[in-house]
Amino acid sequence: MDSAHPMVVFTTLHSLAELVTRRRGLYVRWSHGPEPDLATLSSRDELTGVPLPGLSANALDVEDWWGDRSVRTWVARRLYDYSHLPHVKDARTRPWALQGTEVGRGPDNEPLVRQVEPLGWIDRSVINQANDVINHQPGPWGPMHRHGSD
Repeated sequence: MDSAHPMVVFTTLHSLAELVTRRRGLYVRWSHGPEPDLATLSSRDELTGVPLPGLSANALDVEDWWGDRSVRTWVARRLYDYSHLPHVKDARTRPWALQGTEVGRGPDNEPLVRQVEPLGWIDRSVINQANDVINHQPGPWGPMHRHGSD
């Protein structure tokens, strides 16, 4: 990522959902950003320290079983699941959208991607919009927050 050419910023859940309807191979990554990530193209398993053969990410592509349900709700769910990361990892952790090629699965069954094309930062306002969508769903839902000592 060339720091002289900053990434676009997605400021609405709608704009991100539109992207998901137009392209495939999309992921969200929660990290310090493309610049440090593209320098290594590798993540590390936090439990064992083992280097992984790609960047850990979460798929944004809508699965066939979702049918004709709202893409906006799908994307909201994908963002909501990991929205706790800036609070438990590092305040500099931010979500960004990318297109990539899955090369394997990590220890939590998360996709590992390479051939990464950064597409844009996902603004905090989009996370807030995603939270609103999820909070209006009929079932109990919570982010995938894991505590080691609980």
